[in-house]
Amino acid sequence: MISTTAALYTPSIKAEAQLSAQTECGAWFDQQFNKLNSTESVKLCDQFAGQVLVVVNTASQCGFTPQFEQLEAVYQNYKDKGFSVIGFPSNDFNQDRGSEENTAKVCYLDYGVTFPMVERTNIKGNNANPVFKHLANETGITPKWNFYKYIIDRQGEVVAVFSSRTNPTDTVMIDAIEKA
Repeated sequence: MISTTAALYTPSIKAEAQLSAQTECGAWFDQQFNKLNSTESVKLCDQFAGQVLVVVNTASQCGFTPQFEQLEAVYQNYKDKGFSVIGFPSNDFNQDRGSEENTAKVCYLDYGVTFPMVERTNIKGNNANPVFKHLANETGITPKWNFYKYIIDRQGEVVAVFSSRTNPTDTVMIDAIEKA
């Protein structure tokens, strides 16, 4: 059984160049998505460069959907410190069926999510969006289910990956966020 507190990925020691204070967005992060159930868009690089991020694939009809509450709590705790959560709803595991409007209702009304959520997108396989293609290539870890959480430091490097089984408020995940 997978430990609920173990990170799935820990990178090797980074080269000094990767530790520069300024972040330049790679093509994988220089992406634009519509916001969930909206015609308004967000360009990831413009809005999030230089921040610590939790990038998470979500689903509105999953047993792990209640993690939205903990993700929101973490977001509220750190958002004024250069931190954000970015949710990527996906039906890749058949757990986000129905309309994008329904997904938005679950996120915003049922769970009170205020962190950025983008339009429904693919997160695995050939049709994966560029963000998740990069995360899988960088870490060797493709989400096996919903609510995989990738922690990205201020330099744009993935520093930890947590499976669905790790709660967002778990000490090991909070420690990884604070370290980033």
